[in-house]
Amino acid sequence: MRKLLNTLYITTPEAYLSKDGLNVVVSVNKDEMFRIPIMNVESIVTFGYMGASPGLMKLCMDNNVSLVFMTPQGRFIGRIQGATQGNVLLRKKQYSLSEDENVALHLAKLFITGKVFNTRGILQRYIRDNGADEEVEDVIKQLDWQKKRILLAENMDILRGEEGHAANTYFEVFNHLILHQKDDFPFNGRSRRPPKDEVNAMLSFVYTLIANDVAAALESVGLDPYVGFMHTLRPGRTSLALDMMEELRAYLGDRLVLSMINRKQVTKKDFIRQSDESFVMTDNCRKELITTWQKRKKETIEHPYLKEKIPIGLLPYTQALLLARFLREDLDDYPVFLMK
Repeated sequence: MRKLLNTLYITTPEAYLSKDGLNVVVSVNKDEMFRIPIMNVESIVTFGYMGASPGLMKLCMDNNVSLVFMTPQGRFIGRIQGATQGNVLLRKKQYSLSEDENVALHLAKLFITGKVFNTRGILQRYIRDNGADEEVEDVIKQLDWQKKRILLAENMDILRGEEGHAANTYFEVFNHLILHQKDDFPFNGRSRRPPKDEVNAMLSFVYTLIANDVAAALESVGLDPYVGFMHTLRPGRTSLALDMMEELRAYLGDRLVLSMINRKQVTKKDFIRQSDESFVMTDNCRKELITTWQKRKKETIEHPYLKEKIPIGLLPYTQALLLARFLREDLDDYPVFLMK
């Protein structure tokens, strides 16, 4: 199994990245703040506009380290990746199957069924830990029903409609899962661009982190993260990464956000309301979330399909590897990740 390496997150907007030999060097106002050997890094994500030197970019490309640029608020700008990994025959198979409506619909159903199953699991865990809640229990029943409708969807348009309905149903009771600081963290449904409350700001940010990890994992096993089966193909859009992250959103993202709010790792003071009534995280809040995210990735679980213990941070890589095996016809079907 692949070794879990570090993702280097640069959260200081004024930071500039350069190289010194085989080291990544982080400087602020020309003063060196940090350095790390490139062989200890799997990817670099930087939040700011100062950028990186051409030498550092080449060092990353030579060592297959992805370099991702984000705005200080966490919006994706761009991603640089080195030479294409893996067998070209695998990518040819991927491209061919992406045009096969039956295969695309089958995989899309699996991705979305995994998403619904895992969101339902979060609600069930809430009931186990906190007792009966009629509204949440009703949504659990609705998600059971919607999961069956998803598997019966006859085309992609119907599937997308069912997925959207299931997501809205889940987020209708998401505020029930906020056990502490309820008044400071109101949640009235999912809002993306822009996020209209503090909870949505955190969800959008952590979903971006997941998407980057999934895209890098797909690239590492030889798949093209830009050619998916469900999300529409657009220039610069990692459609396959967006497909695959559906099954991982709840387990990796939603649980992290809820945990940080309920443990009071973040407070209302960690957010800034902007002129358009949207919310962004402060630098300290973003650092706290990333630190918690990194710690979470080091925890181990038993993979439900492989029956092996792996670090949580390797889930994107493991699922990417299983998808590649399915596309190569080494597996009869794709074993979507279903959390216990």
